[in-house]
Amino acid sequence: MKIVDLSEQNSLLSTYIRELRDVTIQNDRLRFRRNIERIGEIMAYEISKTMNYKEIEVDTPLSKAMANKLNEQVVISTILRAGLPFHHGFLNYFDNAENAFVSAYRKYKESHESFSIHIEYIASPCIENKTLIITDPMLATGGSMELTYKSLLTKGVPAKIHVASIISSKQAIDYCCQHFPEDKTTIWTAAIDPFLDNNSYIVPGLGDAGDLAYGIKE
Repeated sequence: MKIVDLSEQNSLLSTYIRELRDVTIQNDRLRFRRNIERIGEIMAYEISKTMNYKEIEVDTPLSKAMANKLNEQVVISTILRAGLPFHHGFLNYFDNAENAFVSAYRKYKESHESFSIHIEYIASPCIENKTLIITDPMLATGGSMELTYKSLLTKGVPAKIHVASIISSKQAIDYCCQHFPEDKTTIWTAAIDPFLDNNSYIVPGLGDAGDLAYGIKE
């Protein structure tokens, strides 16, 4: 399985990651959402470099020209709700992609020291033999990502899988390597943080991406 950590090379991506983490900046919700969206755009561009293309002929006002056209059918899926701006970033670049949405959330026990992951909603096209991109800004344990993938398998078996996150824990990367098909999965991330706290939040992380993007939930 291939793991691509985009933080290994210096780029403007590091500016957007810094602003997402910075408590003096991140409470500006509009800026927070836009930074997530921009990271999605950058990641979509990087993923596009690995895809297959075919050469086609197009008419210009003066003559004909040869051009390369994407030769894969892309399905962008996201885990609600924090994943929405990240999803939009991908869709800005893969504008002809199909789209899938999955509601996966942590249901904590009374002690708040443990939780189970529940999926209540899925809306997806057929993904059979297509290129599936699963987006989620925070890849903490990998459990939600795995359950999302398994729920999407009810819509077919994809030819390729791209797991895309902004900040991942090392634990989640290892977990996904064990639970996704090794021969057709690539994991993309913009940062890998060293560990999880007792509540399974990424440290140093950035906090709750959904709350920062859309407000605190009850």
